Amino acid sequence: MFRKRSYSLVMTGILMGMIVLLMMFGSRLFLDIDEEPRVEEEKRIVVGVSQLGSESGWRTANTESVQNAFTTQNGYFLIFNNARQKQENQLKAIRSFISQRVDYIIFSPVVETGWETVLQEAKEAGIPVILMDRNVDVDDQSLFATCVGSDFVAEGEKAGRWLEKELRKRGYAEERVNIVMLMGTEGSSSQIGRTTGFTSVASEHESWHILDKECADFTSIKGKEVMRDFLRKYQDIDVVVSQNDDMTFGAIEAIRESGRTVGVGGDIVILSFDAVRNALEMVASGDINVDIECNPNQGEYLLRVIDMLEAGEQVERRYYVEEDIFTIENVTQELLQERTY
Repeated sequence: MFRKRSYSLVMTGILMGMIVLLMMFGSRLFLDIDEEPRVEEEKRIVVGVSQLGSESGWRTANTESVQNAFTTQNGYFLIFNNARQKQENQLKAIRSFISQRVDYIIFSPVVETGWETVLQEAKEAGIPVILMDRNVDVDDQSLFATCVGSDFVAEGEKAGRWLEKELRKRGYAEERVNIVMLMGTEGSSSQIGRTTGFTSVASEHESWHILDKECADFTSIKGKEVMRDFLRKYQDIDVVVSQNDDMTFGAIEAIRESGRTVGVGGDIVILSFDAVRNALEMVASGDINVDIECNPNQGEYLLRVIDMLEAGEQVERRYYVEEDIFTIENVTQELLQERTY
């Protein structure tokens, strides 16, 4: 009895001692562990990014570029939102970023219009807004700091000038050419710019006839559906202008199912945009005649812009990424192996 009781008293004493030690040192220990990351996090630049969606391989590559740029190792804390191609989702995301008092807001607008109110809210909160990939149509240009992306009008013009040279090379410069256009999301910067650029070149040629143009939402499924409709309506299509690679993939499927051929030596000339790896493989095999690059690797450009803003430097209204034009002549195996998207 005595031994058991003594043992219990000893154990009780040990436990009490441990509790006292924890009270003296443990709270200090846990405080230090908790405080360290909090201090580091406060040093980071917080960036809220609203991506318009994940509708294509290009968009996936664009998202990866941003996520690879705004890392904790680079001194950033990234809050990322996928709007799933809905403007209302982007408006909610931007207002959430404002309420969280982020340092910068970056977003790729689904369409160009309807942003004045939310951008004014960001301006009043003192949060600079950077447009990524696409532009907005606002009267007050001070509502955003700058825009990083592609010159979509120039892309459309590049496609038109390539077709000019190709028809001249084939000896068809003065012959009637029937064209159909698969357009991206209506009201988006890329749809507006590429349409404007290409049609401006087409207007210089009386022999070019744009039979039809229809929105296919930048998706393969919709691209196939729209192309099927075109093929039912028109028996004499010579050229397809597809405003992104995903729509092009669907359009080519529809054309082949109709019994016609595409690309180099085919029945229908294919002009595409974006130049993702899968499409460049089809350029190399001759299935796509030309692909106008739209460079999704914009993360590094955005980093540089924020560095400039952090340093108090003035930034330009627009920064365009470097882009190329691809045909069977310049798509090499080395290029395909190096392609990151």
